[in-house]
Amino acid sequence: MRIIGMDIHRTFAEVVILEGASCKAIGKIGLTRAQLSAFASSLEKTDHVIVEATGNATAVYEVILPHVARVAIANPLQVHLIARAKTKTDKIDARVLAQLYAAGFLPEVWVPDESTLSRRRQVTRRNQFVKQRVRLKAITQSILHAHLVPRCPHADLFGIKGRAWLRAQWLPEDEREAVERHIDEYDRLTEAQSGVEREIARAAIGDPHVKRLMTIPGFDVVVAVGLMAAIGRIERFAQPDKLVAYFGLNPSVHQSGEHRGYHGRITKQGRSNARHLLVEAAWQTVRSPGPMKAFYERVRGRRGNHVAAVAVARKLVVLVWHMLTKAEDYAWVRPTLMARKLRALELLAGMPARRGQKGLCYDYNLPERRYADRAAAEHAEARYRAATRGWRPKGLRTQNGAGAASEERLEIGCAPELAPRAPDFAARSPAEKS
Repeated sequence: MRIIGMDIHRTFAEVVILEGASCKAIGKIGLTRAQLSAFASSLEKTDHVIVEATGNATAVYEVILPHVARVAIANPLQVHLIARAKTKTDKIDARVLAQLYAAGFLPEVWVPDESTLSRRRQVTRRNQFVKQRVRLKAITQSILHAHLVPRCPHADLFGIKGRAWLRAQWLPEDEREAVERHIDEYDRLTEAQSGVEREIARAAIGDPHVKRLMTIPGFDVVVAVGLMAAIGRIERFAQPDKLVAYFGLNPSVHQSGEHRGYHGRITKQGRSNARHLLVEAAWQTVRSPGPMKAFYERVRGRRGNHVAAVAVARKLVVLVWHMLTKAEDYAWVRPTLMARKLRALELLAGMPARRGQKGLCYDYNLPERRYADRAAAEHAEARYRAATRGWRPKGLRTQNGAGAASEERLEIGCAPELAPRAPDFAARSPAEKS
């Protein structure tokens, strides 16, 4: 079996072939599809090809895979022999990739299927449009600030009222023209973003996993699709902690010898876009009644708003793992709110409006139905507060020297029953321990 190591760049790749104990340098090959296909056709069916994860690694994978036995993509963050090498060339990098694979020490990344790749690309496009729109607003705000214009009294500077207020302010003629150009560009980007969101909704409307995640308060179609695009198959993660680490929400740990381990800030490794979505969703989740709100307020009292929001995001990841693994909806789902979310998803996907007809989401307009929906979540929140009222910090000793073994833990949202459970401090992050 031959192992081909490829150190790929934007327009070329350095290739070496490892066969037994000998390593032969092939040189550079072009990375157009035609050149890559010609190189792949010269390989043998028993060859294994190793590339490093880059922006074009997936395309290289797709072109070469039909011609060889296997194509592996290495995780660049974990290939320390390349990242920390004192002597570093493309030829050496390709040889190290091949040697690590031959020795069984190559950390690989999962290659998603085509539907997951398409979903990831759509989520990325939407994020790019959002960032560009925010940037245009920031530029306009800087123009107003430079000419001593006070803050806009309306929530949305580029909304109907915000635009009317903006056009009434005094600005030099060239600055006024610049603001108008920014508004026109903002409208163009908004239309393009709406088109991408429509495509995302059409693909998600038949996905049961997306609908299942939307049962969590604070999760809309954007958050649910973004998480499913990042996760791919939940079977990849044997435990919820694996999924937490995948999103970079696990605390960093420093421990050596007999010294006690030190837990620091979250690692922020993994998929940053999904992590940002989770934190934003956490802020929305804690505004609704339920155990998550009580958990947030408990952590906030000791660590502050931002640490508490990150702790809720981590709790949401654990909840997502259980829901997807067990194929169960959120235990305290609010039916009328969920019906409204599903109808919003249908409208976003382009389904016709049914004005004048009472659909499934009509009950959300009735105050008594909304209050009845909130009652179960409010009851769960009250029970969580009661169950955690007596919790003590880890390591607190009683008079007889025993640890505080009377602690109780409640799995938030994983089961409808609210009975307190046995203590399990090790399964909680330091931000969650009280």
